[in-house]
Amino acid sequence: MERIYPESKVEIQGFTARKYDQIMDVMSLGLYGRFIRSAIARLQIQPADRIIDLGCGTGRNACLMQQYLNETGSILGLDISEEMEEQFRQNCGQFPNISFRNLRIDTPFTLEEKYDKAFISFVLHGFPHEVRLKIIENIYRNLANGGKFCILDFSEFSLKEMPFYFRIPFKTIECKYAFDFIEKDWKQILAEQGFGNFEEFFMFKKYIRLLIAQKQ
Repeated sequence: MERIYPESKVEIQGFTARKYDQIMDVMSLGLYGRFIRSAIARLQIQPADRIIDLGCGTGRNACLMQQYLNETGSILGLDISEEMEEQFRQNCGQFPNISFRNLRIDTPFTLEEKYDKAFISFVLHGFPHEVRLKIIENIYRNLANGGKFCILDFSEFSLKEMPFYFRIPFKTIECKYAFDFIEKDWKQILAEQGFGNFEEFFMFKKYIRLLIAQKQ
């Protein structure tokens, strides 16, 4: 599948897609799994929640969120990678309340039902800003009134003021779109798109944030 945003590093293919979880665990010295579990614990998932997982990848996050649900709750994973879909179905196939749909999240879509929560993890920063706004519009359209939009991603900070031992890896690893992502006021952007009642939780020296916004 051709990458629509070649500069982006969130449209993962090939070996990296097939070994994504293992690569993340090795690169983080095993911290990635604990970090994700900690973030998901802060989502305040209710047993009957209907959740969209946008850019769901291998299903690792969906499987963790599923632990908070009962038989009436559900998770729908959305991703465009066939390699990720294969892993998602393998990892989450034992859970009847988790499903997958091959769908671009950056083009308009309307799902069959409204959802209580939308979760997006380290995906939004990897797109041009006008595309991010389209993704936010999709999320707003498919959330129930009062539903929560949960963004786990980089927080707002100055790259120039970042310590060099963080700045060098950030500049080396991240795509060019991440550099303007960290400079934007995301609560203001989300407020302009119809969200409010913000909650935020910071991690890793406040360079990463879980931002939760409610559809008004």
